[in-house]
Amino acid sequence: MKRLLNVLTACALAGMSLCAAATPHVFLVQNSGWMEPFYGDPKSPFKPLVAALAGSVVQPGDALVLAAFNQSQPGAPSPRALLSVKAGEEPVRARVTQALAKLDTARKPGSEALADTDLGEALQAAITQALGGKPGVVWLVTNNRNSPNNDQATAARNREFYGLIHGGGAVERALAFPLRMPVQGAHYKANGLMVYAFGIGREGGAALDALLASGRVKQVITEPPARLKPLDRDTVRLVPRRVVNAPGVSFASNSDGTLRADVAPDARTPQARIEWNLENTMYPYTIASATITARSTLAGEARPIALDSARVRDLAPGKPAPLASNMALPVAQIPDKWSLAALQSAGSAYVLPGRIELHLADQQLALSQAFRSRMAELFPGDPLPDIFTPPARVQASSAVLPVQVRIHYGMGPLAAVIGAALALLTLLAAGAWAWARPRLAHVTVNEESQSLRGRAGTVQPVYDGAGRQVAQLKTTLFGHHLQDVREGAQVRLGR
Repeated sequence: MKRLLNVLTACALAGMSLCAAATPHVFLVQNSGWMEPFYGDPKSPFKPLVAALAGSVVQPGDALVLAAFNQSQPGAPSPRALLSVKAGEEPVRARVTQALAKLDTARKPGSEALADTDLGEALQAAITQALGGKPGVVWLVTNNRNSPNNDQATAARNREFYGLIHGGGAVERALAFPLRMPVQGAHYKANGLMVYAFGIGREGGAALDALLASGRVKQVITEPPARLKPLDRDTVRLVPRRVVNAPGVSFASNSDGTLRADVAPDARTPQARIEWNLENTMYPYTIASATITARSTLAGEARPIALDSARVRDLAPGKPAPLASNMALPVAQIPDKWSLAALQSAGSAYVLPGRIELHLADQQLALSQAFRSRMAELFPGDPLPDIFTPPARVQASSAVLPVQVRIHYGMGPLAAVIGAALALLTLLAAGAWAWARPRLAHVTVNEESQSLRGRAGTVQPVYDGAGRQVAQLKTTLFGHHLQDVREGAQVRLGR
């Protein structure tokens, strides 16, 4: 542990502190005696797997600490740091390959006996020491034989490790990837390897989710992850199949999981009957039994969703169950097609955000039989399924499905408004031109014709041949007329 801390301190002094990185990653690689076949088999893909995984998930700007672990003993601390690097400065995969090249199974101090294993100790050290209590992602590679001090009660030790995962507030998200990896060593043989991924803190959990969504993990590990935590949220998913008796309304799922409701602007059906597929997202658990309720919040208005069935039974992961419902639509909040909001959205869509909330109560989870069979194949003789036993306190869960209500407005109203606006502008321009252009008027004074020019709204004097003002000429949009005609003067419009 002291060496691990020293490496981290040097990393920080070099400007590569874990807390300064975008996402810190800690890779813990087991090298106790139970791992002997993974190191001893010349064809073992164990080390290349670790290097490939690190190279795929650690992105430029991320910090990486690689450490070997077994069980800490006086004079033989565990974990022991092998590498500390910041991605982007050097290729991560090559550096991890180099660091693992000389790693072999560890022995107890002053003895030829192979070292024991303490998974909990290694995870705690990664959280409290390597990450310093800050968010990050911890990867733990092991054969899942948790036997500190050569304790043969591995089932009990596994449950302690599992309790640390569920009882510790630091672990926000935990996944396990059981992998088939047959290897033969001088003393032992093994069929499988387990890779754990722990999202530490809220940011670490989000970073782990983002890695899964990006496909970077799947580039190396094609097996689906088994969920360890959380088991109380995002446990089910609704996938729409069809909408019944709601003209102008359709539902579909976006690639990001958001439910999209496409609504015609003239749709005024207050209720939509929707047929869904209810999917269990908690591999490897089957929801043996649970009661389910749902509600929608659309345009800021929360309403219950009437479900045809309020109970879920034997819902296995990957096997959807049909579920029908009646759901209220926010027809009162749909802007009229002549409204400013509709005109601004013409040719695209006006979006009302919302969500659907599902709540499962009295939830009973059971480890799927298919997963148990796979574990028995990969880890024969080991009580591995015990580590996946759901905590008794997890009897309720929730799931939130983001919803976008999209109202599609055509270009007709906007074109009409634009046409009316252009006509008005044309009329105003014509009026302005008519107002501004000079108008010619012919005035006869004492039988002598005069030509005067004036703009609409102007008044100008009219003079006789002797230079005396005899009248005033007023010009309007509609013509000319004389005013203030001098008494006895002979003045008229025209020639």
